[in-house]
Amino acid sequence: MENIKLAKAIWTEEDFDAMGWHDSYIYSISFGINYELILDIDYTFELVQPTEANGYFKFWVSPCTLVFENVNDLKLDVEISAPFELQISDITRSNPRRPINTEYIKRETEYHWTIATQQGDIALKSVGYKQYVRQQPVLQDSPLIGFIERGKTSFDRATSLIV
Repeated sequence: MENIKLAKAIWTEEDFDAMGWHDSYIYSISFGINYELILDIDYTFELVQPTEANGYFKFWVSPCTLVFENVNDLKLDVEISAPFELQISDITRSNPRRPINTEYIKRETEYHWTIATQQGDIALKSVGYKQYVRQQPVLQDSPLIGFIERGKTSFDRATSLIV
């Protein structure tokens, strides 16, 4: 099977309706400067249906850095036990409103975001996100890339993709 071609290397809240984070794994969480919440994730760009020759799903997966911007009211309610994993079920947004600091950040809409995981929820208010694709997606049997293959844990925003 050939490589998939991505439309872009940086995805934003403008792409929200075309994105889905189901089965994305979170490796690390960081609190960046300027009120950022940064997640190091494996993101599935495409799910390949089983065939008669191969009775299992396959996944086009890439390590990505997901950065929520101008974050406030962050609530983490997760409980992790063995195996030590944090897996996203879905990300939703609701309650659009005008940010308190609109004049300063030059953004007109803020949402309430919920990152639902198998282990609990992460809730926050944010004007949006940027998701940086750090490597070309690879086809594999799992939505979880090996730690060494993905380049370990990273919050890098550089992308090496040619789109």
